[in-house]
Amino acid sequence: PFGNLSDCPNGSRWIMDVFNECAQDGWDIASVLLGLGSIGCFVAAAFPQFYQACRTGIMDQALSIYFLLGWLGGDLLNLIGSFLADQLPLQVYTAIYYVLADLGMLSLYCYYRLRNGGRAFPAPINAAFVFLSVGSLSGLSLLGSASTEELGTFKGRSLLSAPGDELGPKPFSRTEIIGFTIGSISSVLYLCSRVPQICTNYKRKSTSGISYFLFALVMLGNSLYGLSVLLKNPEPGQGQGDYVLHHLPWLVGSLGVLALDVVISFQFLAYRGGRPGALEERDALLGE
Repeated sequence: PFGNLSDCPNGSRWIMDVFNECAQDGWDIASVLLGLGSIGCFVAAAFPQFYQACRTGIMDQALSIYFLLGWLGGDLLNLIGSFLADQLPLQVYTAIYYVLADLGMLSLYCYYRLRNGGRAFPAPINAAFVFLSVGSLSGLSLLGSASTEELGTFKGRSLLSAPGDELGPKPFSRTEIIGFTIGSISSVLYLCSRVPQICTNYKRKSTSGISYFLFALVMLGNSLYGLSVLLKNPEPGQGQGDYVLHHLPWLVGSLGVLALDVVISFQFLAYRGGRPGALEERDALLGE
């Protein structure tokens, strides 16, 4: 079996078998279900933007390359950090999908930039794109091999404490400190990635070419993701404050970025009657 219920008395069998995670009461089960809902939102978030890009053909004008690169960098560090810091399994699974979706979005952006005859990317952007892409693929392969080696081990989330455990702060291991630091940098990149997109929308005075469902689903997914972490019961011997501290970078990355996504939402309202992009103008004139 994938999980061992002897380490998780009264735990849910299907959650242990599918996610290798201990869920002993309604709060733990709600955490898992909210995490699944979060994954569903993030899985669906990219498709409206893919459709919008194919429909309008101006993805290279509508989205900021710095927004996409910042998003990919944040997701890559989130994946590495969540693995090193021994975060919940659902957090790791979600982080893997983030990276794959970001690579697809960046590939589509580059395709439309080349198709629309855009200028070549500056050397720093090319270097960042290559570095992040190679790092993403290397990280995914290393994490895949590591997870295969430890497939039968229930690690990090056992709700049984040793007889001599005392209630108090759970110390960070060296690996967790590295993961915590990487997760913190990831959160900063998440927050900073929204700023170029907000500036791009402001300069264009338009949000044409961008699907609002991308940001709406990301906002919903981040909300569910944060709640799923907060509802999870701490381990015995670990206080609620200490538990939140161990997950703080990922909570900031998911809940903190909501404020900037709300700003982008207001831009969609303010610029809903804004001028279309150059290719949309040309297509409209050709149609007439």
